[in-house]
Amino acid sequence: MTKIIFYKLRWFGVLLLPIVTMFGYQSVFASSATITSVSGRIIDSQGLPVKEAEVYLIVNGSEESEYATSTNHDGVFLLDFPVESVFSLDIEIIHPHYKIYHWNANQEDIRFIEGGAAIRVPDIQLERKLTAGFWVATLVFASVLILIMTERLHTTAAALLGAAIILTISMIGSALGADIYIFNFEQAINYVDFEVIFLVLGMMIIVGTIERTGIFQWTAYQAYRISRGRIWLLAVILMLLTSIASALLDNVTTMLLMTPITLQIALTLGVNPLALIIPEMLASNVGGIATLIGTPNNILIGSYAGLGFNDFLRDLTPGVLLVQVTLTLYVLYIFRKEYKSTDQIDSDILLARLKENAQITQPDVLKKAGAVFVATLLLFILGDQLHMVPAVTAMIGAAGTLLVVRADTDEILKVVDWNTLLFFIALFMIVGAIQEVGLISLIASGVHYLVADNLSAAILVTIWGTGMLCLLIPTIPLTAALLPVIGFLTRSIPGASNNVLYYSLSMGSALGANNSLIGATNNMVTAGIAQRAGYPISFKAFIKIGFPAALLTLAVGTIYILIRFL
Repeated sequence: MTKIIFYKLRWFGVLLLPIVTMFGYQSVFASSATITSVSGRIIDSQGLPVKEAEVYLIVNGSEESEYATSTNHDGVFLLDFPVESVFSLDIEIIHPHYKIYHWNANQEDIRFIEGGAAIRVPDIQLERKLTAGFWVATLVFASVLILIMTERLHTTAAALLGAAIILTISMIGSALGADIYIFNFEQAINYVDFEVIFLVLGMMIIVGTIERTGIFQWTAYQAYRISRGRIWLLAVILMLLTSIASALLDNVTTMLLMTPITLQIALTLGVNPLALIIPEMLASNVGGIATLIGTPNNILIGSYAGLGFNDFLRDLTPGVLLVQVTLTLYVLYIFRKEYKSTDQIDSDILLARLKENAQITQPDVLKKAGAVFVATLLLFILGDQLHMVPAVTAMIGAAGTLLVVRADTDEILKVVDWNTLLFFIALFMIVGAIQEVGLISLIASGVHYLVADNLSAAILVTIWGTGMLCLLIPTIPLTAALLPVIGFLTRSIPGASNNVLYYSLSMGSALGANNSLIGATNNMVTAGIAQRAGYPISFKAFIKIGFPAALLTLAVGTIYILIRFL
């Protein structure tokens, strides 16, 4: 309202310009009220901006002289008001998840205002309050995690149900009491990181097109041919291929491609398929750490922290190589009996079958799509210099693939895993809800109190805390929930500005995913394929192998992070 008044006064002045010229400036504006303003910034206990807080300015204690606005995305507010005779100025700040705050202008501020000067209020820190909405959002978040952990509901269905409950209670339940309000639909959408969504979507289109050419079956054939029937060497090669593929594609796609091929090789050789599949599962979680696009966790972390493709490649790849060597030695020791009992098996039947299935079915498509994929990777590497966010690079690659291949677009789009994209969108809303009501803030404050200003302690808590929580909580929602916590610690702990805590979160969440079957989506996908083939991977059986592997690799990863950054 104040801005409308200001603009009307401005245009009124323009219309009176001829009169001003004729009778003089002073007589015309003598009766016009001077416009001044008061501004400020509202933050929470972590120094983050408080968005959409209602700010009310009351002049001279009269409700008739009340002006209102709301804070924008960076917590800043600006209120214009006319200066007449000002003897008091009060500001009241209201937000559903914070205690009401009052600010009163002192006499010096009043003198400035009467002189027509604008004033800026010092940063105002609001104090959180635990409302009914806090408990609703927390309960829904915990319930969604339990549904995902117990596999009582599909992950996407569980996340969509949680987001729907939160929004329904916010919109309908708030009529019963303001304290039950969480956020509205527009605010929920603002919490969705569309950079992540479009990055994943673009890579799905590129990888899905290449997958249809038969290149991965051809690669499996070459792996067996090189191993010459030595199972231990075949296991090492398959782990290396899985790790590299996870870094360049993503670990879910990699396991969808590798598991059926590995099953075929193992069954023909007469070896237990799990002796090859479980090592691949472990390797996929390790290899994905090396690049921005390797794991959903890295995509989330990169988008939140502003880390590019080169950042992960430069700062984490050496550590990934150390962890990969450690994991390979561990696997060779754990499965030594299985590998030794079937060693030196050279099956002509298997070789012929693999060769038959290893034909490149669409060589022209492979050349074109492969060229676009390589160009996309180069663009990822050059993205920092070109100031191009990874999501745009992925979109360029996807569009280039569709244009160059010139295949049926409807057919290519069928390779997109819409379940995963919907899961991400709903998950962002749920995590946004617990961030909005203050649960993330409480956790961040608790962790900061625990580690104080000790960066080494913060690194250890991040890596090992995240890794152990993956025993019970899937890594994607865990990473999404912890990102604001890591952001707060990065801003508040001396020496953490080099993003070491974000890299620690990446290392801890990926290696911790090897703790249990529910630790990562690729684990559950692989277990499902193996079960349909008649080789179920039980929760207990996986922990027996995965938990020691996680402890060992977390130790190596911790040592690397400490040496590399401290």
